[in-house]
Amino acid sequence: MSEEFEPRILAYCCQWCSYAAADLAGSMRLQYPPNVRIIQVPCTGRVDLLYLLRALEDGADGVFLSGCLLDDCHYVNGNYKALKRVEKAKEMLEALGIEPERVEMFFNSSAMGPQFAQTCNDFTERIRQLGPLYPQPRQAAAGA
Repeated sequence: MSEEFEPRILAYCCQWCSYAAADLAGSMRLQYPPNVRIIQVPCTGRVDLLYLLRALEDGADGVFLSGCLLDDCHYVNGNYKALKRVEKAKEMLEALGIEPERVEMFFNSSAMGPQFAQTCNDFTERIRQLGPLYPQPRQAAAGA
């Protein structure tokens, strides 16, 4: 009996746009996978590179940042800083032999509830196709 792999995904969302988009998606009763765990941050520019890597080390199968639209950041250029960190994380993962597609950056305004839900659905499917980052050890058969 084989269960379908359900990835563990961590999403860092800026409070001004993306977290509001997630809230709007909920208010609109739009469905997105319950395995996407959202962490609200003041700005994606405050998310350190180590937070991205630590999320994967601690068991997440994928992690993404979702911030304000480019050139519309409430902190002027925080989303550009975040984008550079995501690119650096991808480079580091690739050097380690880990799929860089496990880390991503998205941009959603507060009015983009449907797009935020679709982002979660698409990213979850991407990670599902990649499979678990750390395969779970097989359980011993009962009575063995």
